[in-house]
Amino acid sequence: MISISLCMIVKDEEAVLARCLGSVADLVDEIIVVDTGSTDRTKEIAAEYTDRIYDFKWINDFSAARNYAFSLASCDYIYSADADEVLDEENRERFRLLKERLLPQVEIVQMKYGNQLQYNTVYNYDEEYRPKLFKRLRQFTWIEPIHETVRLQPIVYDSDIVITHKPSQGHGGRDLANFERQVGEGRRLSRHLHNMYARELLIAGEPEHFRRACACFEGSTEDPERSAEELQEAFCVLSRAYRLQGDLPGFFRYTMKAMAAGGCSELCIELGLYYEQDRRDPAEAAMWYYNAAYETEPILTLESGGTQALEGLVRCHRQMGQEEQAAEYERQLEESINEV
Repeated sequence: MISISLCMIVKDEEAVLARCLGSVADLVDEIIVVDTGSTDRTKEIAAEYTDRIYDFKWINDFSAARNYAFSLASCDYIYSADADEVLDEENRERFRLLKERLLPQVEIVQMKYGNQLQYNTVYNYDEEYRPKLFKRLRQFTWIEPIHETVRLQPIVYDSDIVITHKPSQGHGGRDLANFERQVGEGRRLSRHLHNMYARELLIAGEPEHFRRACACFEGSTEDPERSAEELQEAFCVLSRAYRLQGDLPGFFRYTMKAMAAGGCSELCIELGLYYEQDRRDPAEAAMWYYNAAYETEPILTLESGGTQALEGLVRCHRQMGQEEQAAEYERQLEESINEV
């Protein structure tokens, strides 16, 4: 049987920490809690489960804090958990069986992260795989009988364990402030962070967040090293930003660039909102909502091609007195909500 170190980074998690630790404490062999500056009872609660509690000065870098926590582990594998996660009884048993039977060749175990859509997170799927259990020390081995080479890709196992995500509050404001700080310090966002910043803005951004993001994403449109996907992400953010600011030349400049590059549901939603709210033209708005739902695909938020588009179609057809069509889109909307 393998041994497991639970490694966590926490700050002001008194509302949820006991729930998390209570669901996993008896499944692991050591618990390491790294606190990044709590001012509530977080460390007091952690002390009920472990004496391995450490302080880490917060430097606006989650990776640095997690790397420090991992460096303190001593078991065969490291389980990385957040305080707002919980394992129910069915998945506790799956975790126990995994611990008993995991082959030592496996270097990363992925677990399903569930309950995402209920809390308006930046993730588009209610259940998706994430790497959660990591072999602490990796052994490099040679492969191939001829032209031998060192195996570089880790051996990953997709488990059937489902972790329930139950945050007490959204993290949108915190994360957007962190993105703004990174950009303000001159950091060029990686492809991954560029995507996450755009998603976070479209899901949780306020007008001020969009205004402050303009320089970053305008820079992306002029960066020859940005991919076509990143350019579309930038067009989505800038179209929303300029629509909110009432800057029509800016709004149409970026929506048209996006459409010339193939379009996406998010841009169709922006055009629908413009014609519905600013021009009071429900017929034109309905055309764009239809395109969002049926003629294009979302690139950042699944809801732009689903509930947002259908809600727009319901509103517009009702405004035009077309009750039968509105009722049909309302039926599709209810079906899509029930599927989730």
